[in-house]
Amino acid sequence: MSVLDVAAAQLAPVWDELVSGLNVGVLLTDDRGQVLATNDVAAELMQLDRADLLTGTRPHDWEVRDDTGASMPDWADLAGQVLRAGCPLSIPLVIISGRTESRIWADYHAVTVQGRRRVLVLLQSVHTDVSHSSGLLDPLTGLPGRVLLLDRLQQSLVRSRSRGTLSTLVLIDVQRLSDFNATHGFERGDELLSTLAGRLREGLKDEHTVARYGGDEFAVVAEHPSGTGERIAAQAREVAGWPMRIGRKRVRPVLRVSWVTTDGLASVHSVLARAEQQLTAKVQA
Repeated sequence: MSVLDVAAAQLAPVWDELVSGLNVGVLLTDDRGQVLATNDVAAELMQLDRADLLTGTRPHDWEVRDDTGASMPDWADLAGQVLRAGCPLSIPLVIISGRTESRIWADYHAVTVQGRRRVLVLLQSVHTDVSHSSGLLDPLTGLPGRVLLLDRLQQSLVRSRSRGTLSTLVLIDVQRLSDFNATHGFERGDELLSTLAGRLREGLKDEHTVARYGGDEFAVVAEHPSGTGERIAAQAREVAGWPMRIGRKRVRPVLRVSWVTTDGLASVHSVLARAEQQLTAKVQA
């Protein structure tokens, strides 16, 4: 019997008694995002069989996205972020199964179960009374998180359409962060991200939105009357690329930067997709 089987067997009696009657979905995962235990409500909200949730099996026509249609970060990345920061994280999800879509709200919490650090995920339909004010700030950096970033980008696009201005989205990808974490530890990696967040926040204009878009990505949303986002992207690269001291080591972040400028007629999803495509093209080049 594997360690996972032993853990699940030990949890099963108590877990079933506690969560079987709840009207919210409940998932318990390890630091890799592996589901250790769940309930029927969670399976129903995720449009999966309970067995599929536990084994990680997903139908070919099933996927999960954020509420703009963009792909979500890996569950392991989300679990690791919550455990390292020790703070809750709230994310809206769109579950796509064939031609059916459902929208749910996922609240991630760091917990300790039988002496081991786990992630407790509470799932609710967006039609229930869900607080959209919690978890909007990234717990590690204090920057707006993915949810608030998407809202700020949407507002910027609306203003550009109505005022005849331009909106620019800049994505900043920290390369080889996983290698840095493996060599120096996650605490040093978190210190690196926090330092970058502070530099971007201080080095760019106050009216720009600086956000943490993903585990190793930051984003900037800016409005301007004319021109392109090239100058904004160059400034973001400059302030984030300065050498820094992490622990006893002098580090110069390796960054990839892309930007997209629009008159506001493009959708949030298309702007994000274009910026992400440009980052991918830089890697392939």
